[in-house]
Amino acid sequence: MIDVIVAGGGPTGLMLAAELRLHGVHVVVLERDAEPPPFVRSLGLHVRSIEVMAQRGLLDRFLAQGQQHPLGGFFAGIHKPAPDRLDTAHPYVLGIPQTTTDRLLAERAVELGTEIRRGCELVGLSQDEHGVTVELADGTHLRSRHLVGCDGGRSTVRKLIGVDFPGEPSRVDTLLGEMEVTAPPETVTAVVTEVRKTEKRFGLGPVGDGVFRVVVPAEGVADDRAAPPALEEFKRQLRVFADTDFGVHSPRWLSRFGDATRLVERYRVGRVLLAGDAAHIHPPVGGQGLNLGIQDAFNLGWKLAAVVAGWAPAGLLDSYHAERHPVAAGVLDNTRAQMELLSPEPGPQAVRRLLSELMDFDDVSRYLTEKIIATGIRYDFGAGHELLGRRLRDVRLKQRRLYELMHTGRGLLLDQTGRLSAAGWADRVDHVVDVSEELDTPAVLLRPDGHVAWIGEDQRDLLSHLPTWFGAATD
Repeated sequence: MIDVIVAGGGPTGLMLAAELRLHGVHVVVLERDAEPPPFVRSLGLHVRSIEVMAQRGLLDRFLAQGQQHPLGGFFAGIHKPAPDRLDTAHPYVLGIPQTTTDRLLAERAVELGTEIRRGCELVGLSQDEHGVTVELADGTHLRSRHLVGCDGGRSTVRKLIGVDFPGEPSRVDTLLGEMEVTAPPETVTAVVTEVRKTEKRFGLGPVGDGVFRVVVPAEGVADDRAAPPALEEFKRQLRVFADTDFGVHSPRWLSRFGDATRLVERYRVGRVLLAGDAAHIHPPVGGQGLNLGIQDAFNLGWKLAAVVAGWAPAGLLDSYHAERHPVAAGVLDNTRAQMELLSPEPGPQAVRRLLSELMDFDDVSRYLTEKIIATGIRYDFGAGHELLGRRLRDVRLKQRRLYELMHTGRGLLLDQTGRLSAAGWADRVDHVVDVSEELDTPAVLLRPDGHVAWIGEDQRDLLSHLPTWFGAATD
């Protein structure tokens, strides 16, 4: 029997597969498309996702394929300098096309032993107390202990398990595509600059080889969400907003997206779980979607692996929903707010001007920036130290950095006292004695996802907290 079937070979599914394989879980990824999509939807990684890659030793691969950009201008496109004192060792956004992100994550998953089956469409499923049976479009069946639906906003898995997906339908559509233009680059730049003074959902930018990425508001909301727009629709809408269609021709791909905002009521039904766009959809303002999915997978992977291995404490798998559902709800709210601020109507524009003034205060700018880059997240681990429940940044230790110690995906007891022990959990938790001038605590216990589970220096107190996240001690 397969341990975990992951439905969907996008960034969420591939990240999850790699996380599971770190712990020896037998994973099969089912991807409906026979080949990876050639088009680029997401354009970059935010700080928390960059940290995730650093925690698993993958960041150098991504840095070699991307371009670092300064933080700022993410919240509703309001351009302000990056706030001071951001709590991260990686204060930048990494510009990298999703096609490259998908490739790098697929390479990582395969390196670790993941089986990726392309051209395999899941069409049915049933579950019992022992596992999940999956039916494929060709009539074959697979059996696994667990199934995770990472199959996008139109998730088949979500529909088959009957989870409600409440929220709001699209009110506006935006056209998105890649195509060639005949207009001179200086003309494109000048026109786009002028149009964007009043219409933020408009843009043309070069992506290489004479091809431009084109974004323009659609005329209305499409009845058939799956049907791509025609090139003529792009031309018409470009002329509406810019008085020119820039001579667009020879499209590579054409699509549309709306501002629908939905969040599942629960992330788990028995042995079936949901992650990424299968669990939540929202407008792409702020570029949070891909990042949110990768971070879902990072939260879920070690917990599901613990269940498969048999050492998971009671409630560990349910903590996935408890922690990630509020995070997604927060993203939905901030994208709703940003969409309002993008409206050209006088009321939203007045609020936009006021918010722009408020963002000149560093605390306001930091607060809104942290919402986008996901470094402000604090899971509810109860009352305690201000670091409890937060991820710990990549602090510098005496001879190395913290994230270099987390590549294996295990828990970590970082002990600055040299007096503590996690001997009963040595198969799940690494004990490292080292010191950092950046860490003003005697010792911290980190979960595999880098969130602080305990702070202190008392051995008995530590022993009372280890089982909460790492199960019973071994003899």
